[in-house]
Amino acid sequence: MTYRVVQWGTGNVGRHALAGVIANPDLELTGVCVSGPAKDGVDAGTLAGLNHSVGVAATTDAAALLASGPDCVVYCSMTDNRLFEAVQDLRRILAAGINVVACAPVFFQYPYGVLPDDLLEPVQEAAVQGNSSLWVNGIDPGFANDLLPLALAGTCLRIDQVRCLEIVDYASYDNREVMFDIMGFGKPVDDIPMLLQPGVLSLAWGGTVRQLAAGIGVTLDGVTEAYQRVPAPESFDIVTGHIAEGTAAALRFEVRGMVGDVPVTVLEHVTRLRSDLCPDWPQPAHRAGSYRVEITGEPSYALDLVTSSRHGDHNYATLLATGMRIVNAVPAVVAAPPGILTALDLPLITSPAVRPSR
Repeated sequence: MTYRVVQWGTGNVGRHALAGVIANPDLELTGVCVSGPAKDGVDAGTLAGLNHSVGVAATTDAAALLASGPDCVVYCSMTDNRLFEAVQDLRRILAAGINVVACAPVFFQYPYGVLPDDLLEPVQEAAVQGNSSLWVNGIDPGFANDLLPLALAGTCLRIDQVRCLEIVDYASYDNREVMFDIMGFGKPVDDIPMLLQPGVLSLAWGGTVRQLAAGIGVTLDGVTEAYQRVPAPESFDIVTGHIAEGTAAALRFEVRGMVGDVPVTVLEHVTRLRSDLCPDWPQPAHRAGSYRVEITGEPSYALDLVTSSRHGDHNYATLLATGMRIVNAVPAVVAAPPGILTALDLPLITSPAVRPSR
């Protein structure tokens, strides 16, 4: 069976997802939705970074794309600075009877106990109205802290704590708005950026620790958050700009799922802009970065995941993995019952877009 797919957004993740849709023999690209005139009318092959055209031109006319009745939308629009607009996008798509796989908003990875009813219920109602499904995933939040730890959890006699870490050098991450405005790098350490406003970490990653808890059969009493920021010892440059001496250059945070006063499920990020910063913080398995799963129990586990690519560095590879995680899930999401889906609902996704040939 071939599934008709619209790609929505062609930025850092979207361009990789678009290339995956084009390459996947089970998917037919029927449209590309873009947000501005610069990409309007541009061939999808160009937007995906391919060296050939595919005969599908991008458009800003979202209504026409939805009216064409695709089976699924691959939603990769920027959401960090437009959360409410993104939720409205999802409601509109679902109510039109179209399934959605998305890399954001990340709180829909597992929204239960995270989103207030006035945000969650309209999306649920839209899915019921359209008999459609929504699945949000990626790498983090995503398979690095749902698929991998839960696979290990199923081999344990006892679990005391599940901890998932991202330990990554972000110097080559090419999104200035995320780096400076949202995460606060290059800003005075006493200026609190959007990500670190009270409750935002728990909104973004609270679903991660709650889903882990649900997966191992634990009821949490609450979710807490904490962070540290460290200034640059001297000035230096990163891909997206200048980091002045004394401004934020390293960030460490935790979102903790608590049972009583004990953290049972923990999401931790250790983010540096230079590998020599904060040597006492957790170190990655590879100098550029890694994802780590630590299970304390019987048995205990430590699993390190290192991403790489022949076409870019670790940040390129993780963006590609994020896109492919959702693109490769299109058939399973289309086949699933209507509603908001989580990693606990879907079967194991194993088929890549491009398969080995004879």
